[in-house]
Amino acid sequence: MTRPRLVAGLALAVVIVAAFVTSPATVVAHATWVAADPVRLVVAVSLLALVRPLLAWPTTLLALVVGYGLGPVGIPFALALIVLTSIPPFLFARHYRETTRLAEIGEQTVAITGSVRGVTASRLLPVPSDVVSVAAGVANVRLGAFALGTAIGELPWAIAGVVAGASVETLTTDSLHALVRPEFVLLIAFAGVALLVPPVYRRYRSRSELRTDAN
Repeated sequence: MTRPRLVAGLALAVVIVAAFVTSPATVVAHATWVAADPVRLVVAVSLLALVRPLLAWPTTLLALVVGYGLGPVGIPFALALIVLTSIPPFLFARHYRETTRLAEIGEQTVAITGSVRGVTASRLLPVPSDVVSVAAGVANVRLGAFALGTAIGELPWAIAGVVAGASVETLTTDSLHALVRPEFVLLIAFAGVALLVPPVYRRYRSRSELRTDAN
């Protein structure tokens, strides 16, 4: 087994174990105490953003807690945290990536859609955040493009999380499930697909014209 695969395997094992022994309920149970002091809230959720990838928790948990403590004014802060917490898995995957068929497909996809557009569309789709981060790293997307695409694509989810957190009197784990309204997910997913249609169509049309000219 090569070193990158060994490191990736060990990291995956750590994430799985951490996900089983901890849960978002741990954070939610202390949300009231954390939210009582704005400084304490900022420090707590910032630290949570750094360790969240190891716990495999949803990024919207950050927005939910921020919304509960700060209200709608916390949307920019929540979005910044979501971008921050997405970077570690991205950098990990990019550093330990190998030249495989999967990596080639990822690079080809980015070449068609563009880095920022591709990451943005992926974030809008109902796909786990860390899966998108790892895929972008494997595809060798630039950090700047990844961060910008993440910020744009995660904005609707950040707003939804903050609004959900701000609208409840007592934060519970059910508040997380309230974020996943089917109609909201479908609308955001449609926007993600719509972003991908123009570059994919242009690529298809270009290849069709090349085949026509060759004949």
